[in-house]
Amino acid sequence: MHYEFFLYFCSMILLSFDTEEFDVPREHGVMWDTLKEGMEVSIEGTNRILDVLKEHGVKATFFCTGNFAENAPEVMQRIMDEGHEVACHGVDHWNPQPTDVFRSKEIVERVTGRTAYGYRQPRMFPVSDEDIEKAGFLYNSSLNPAFIPGRYMHLTEPRTWFMRGKVMEIPASVTPLIRFPLFWLSLHNLPEGLYHWMVRRVVNKDGYFVTYFHPWEFYELKEHPEMKMPFIIKNHSGKAMAKRLGNLIEMLKKRNHKFITFNEFTHDHISNSISVL
Repeated sequence: MHYEFFLYFCSMILLSFDTEEFDVPREHGVMWDTLKEGMEVSIEGTNRILDVLKEHGVKATFFCTGNFAENAPEVMQRIMDEGHEVACHGVDHWNPQPTDVFRSKEIVERVTGRTAYGYRQPRMFPVSDEDIEKAGFLYNSSLNPAFIPGRYMHLTEPRTWFMRGKVMEIPASVTPLIRFPLFWLSLHNLPEGLYHWMVRRVVNKDGYFVTYFHPWEFYELKEHPEMKMPFIIKNHSGKAMAKRLGNLIEMLKKRNHKFITFNEFTHDHISNSISVL
């Protein structure tokens, strides 16, 4: 039974996208209408992501802010029509509030007509575990347990999934030992071969891989110097990032890894853990 349990859960790929109104220019002192200009950028980027996923025939999870959900209903419908999961990512990405755990669930479920099972806090900031459970979420993916000074420095937290009460915590994947992050910035800036090698190491070690990107990474940021984007963000953005995402997917597919949603991962792991016991 234990051997069958291992085989069932090896090689699971959890792609995710923090689908929010683009607000990064504001971080660099640019006067920026986040809801109007930011939504235009993110809508274009999300459609480009969906094109890549459709081309390669894989599923993903889209963590959507309440602002994005309410202001991009056609894109939200496309996400669902093409078989992806919609989860919650707060309400206003620039100005998160403690009540967003509850408000975002209400908004996303109203817009989609579906239950939202998961949550990720904007910018991976801390979020109330009590509120996550009280709101009825089954999983929380608001942790990047990397070795990076600042908000990602969580060396005392588990590196892989774990249960916190009734909620499954699904951290972003980092490499064993040194905890190098394998999130969006890494794919932008590392040589693809090196990034792919580290991803394979994590898959072999953990039996699954979790990563996340943003729609605005798939927008041609280099064509907009007025946004004052740092090089590490605009490097390989737009179509170049779409190509990198496609290459990553193909590399993983060739190794027969299975792409699943966070909700599928949560339900299967909890139910099979119980059956093994």
